[in-house]
Amino acid sequence: MDKENLPWLLLRIAVAFAFLYPPIAALFDPSSWIGYFPSFTRGIVSDAVLLHSFGALEIVIGFWILWGKHIFLPSLAATVILAAIVIFDWREMDVVFRDVSIALASAALAVKSAPIKNPA
Repeated sequence: MDKENLPWLLLRIAVAFAFLYPPIAALFDPSSWIGYFPSFTRGIVSDAVLLHSFGALEIVIGFWILWGKHIFLPSLAATVILAAIVIFDWREMDVVFRDVSIALASAALAVKSAPIKNPA
């Protein structure tokens, strides 16, 4: 691996880890994770369905980013999800402050992997 690609690999691993850890942890302790969902998302489906459906989405995003091919969409989705977490859980800033850094890392991946349009 050359020096130019190593930082992008490390960013992909960092963002992927942030999306792969929560759904696994939620399997073992769902009550610790369901509280991070905004109140307007609760009650539509059961908490378990909400938590594990979102976890499945996180797993797809995490593995896709880790895979490293065509990662613009999952990186953009990761950025939006993390920004939403910070916005809707801003009262928990002592916990979610790290999500700001991870959102910026996923935004960097999205910018780096954005499709290039040829000028006319």
